[in-house]
Amino acid sequence: MQTLQQLYSGELRGITRLKLACGLQVFPKEIYQLADSLEILDLSGNQLSELPDDFGQLHKLKIAFFSDNLFTVFPSVLAQCPQLEMIGFKANQIQYIPENAIPPTTRWLILTNNAIEQLPDSIGNCASMQKLMLAGNRLRSLPNTLVHCKNLQLLRISANQLSDFPEALLSFPRLSWLALAGNPFSEGIETPITLPEIDWQSLQLQEQLGEGASGNIYRASWETTAQTVAVKIFKGEVTSDGLPSDEMNACMAAGIHPNLVKVLGKISNHPQEKQGLLMQLIPPHYKNLANPPSFDTCTRDTFPENTFFTAQQILTIAKAMASVGQHLHTLGVLHGDLYAHNTLIDEQGNTLFGDFGAASTYHVHSSKAAALQRLEVRAFACLLDDLLQQLLPAEQSLAEVLALRQLVEKCMNEAVLQRPSFNEICTLLN
Repeated sequence: MQTLQQLYSGELRGITRLKLACGLQVFPKEIYQLADSLEILDLSGNQLSELPDDFGQLHKLKIAFFSDNLFTVFPSVLAQCPQLEMIGFKANQIQYIPENAIPPTTRWLILTNNAIEQLPDSIGNCASMQKLMLAGNRLRSLPNTLVHCKNLQLLRISANQLSDFPEALLSFPRLSWLALAGNPFSEGIETPITLPEIDWQSLQLQEQLGEGASGNIYRASWETTAQTVAVKIFKGEVTSDGLPSDEMNACMAAGIHPNLVKVLGKISNHPQEKQGLLMQLIPPHYKNLANPPSFDTCTRDTFPENTFFTAQQILTIAKAMASVGQHLHTLGVLHGDLYAHNTLIDEQGNTLFGDFGAASTYHVHSSKAAALQRLEVRAFACLLDDLLQQLLPAEQSLAEVLALRQLVEKCMNEAVLQRPSFNEICTLLN
């Protein structure tokens, strides 16, 4: 993070990234001194409510973050930035987005946790849009023009006021990661939950193991059974994927599967009335299969340099993930975030999968079930394709590798209902 003093002194000339979080109430015009180099601007965590009319001077700007500010209107001036691809306004007070305010070059738009009631029809001009984050708003419908965003791959519309399921989404040719829980249309379709309740007093919390958007995970001793377990305590805030309560319900509804992180119970009697889950403690020899997408890849996972997998490892992982998909879809659970970065593996390719932050439930016998399931099949195809990109060079021409590439092609068919189901995929892999 830089300082205003550095900006005012001219010390920052020529930089490509600028981050200022110092209680700004007015946009500092000195930023324009960086116009010929600045590509990433992060003014999150300030008190800004508007941008100047000449903001378009930042002609090289590709990424702009204004989260945790005081904007009530999405600034139309952003459309003047000819290279702007990623925009973030998480946790502002935005109620209104003017027509043509969203730059048509936008690939990744984050509007989570605002008060937006309607999207402009002009969003259909964003042909490059890949990732659209709208959870935690007041949307009652989606504009018909959204169908023109043929490249849309990840969509978060959880925790809004949508009374009807947006049927048009089921025909989007590349949509793969969809979160839609917490809307009026989704009420009353939760899968019955039968998890035992675990009294908070029976747990002895130890060190924190991790922190996600929806909660914190701790190692704990469960005195009742003398087990060492993991405890996830939910924060109760709207996340980029939706409501923690929906995550918890879907996580419990997912049941037991050998490749899912096992949920042991639901915490009761928390002193601050927080919600939580008791889960198996993942063995330390497991590691993340991949890293999350980068600014450049947008929707596709990334891998550390010199990461390689054998064909047998990839096949083992593919079988496990297809089996998980089959299991979840049988129960009416759409995971919504089927990614390698949510997957853990060991050296043999043994696989554990979790993170239900974007999960939704649906009626398995509804008219939209088959299409919903096949959106997730494309996510599986992306995961498999990403792994094949990391295949050992010496194994590129193996017969099983060629078969896996053919499977990826089938699962990415732009005609959604022509993709195989996870039942069919499991049969092909076994």
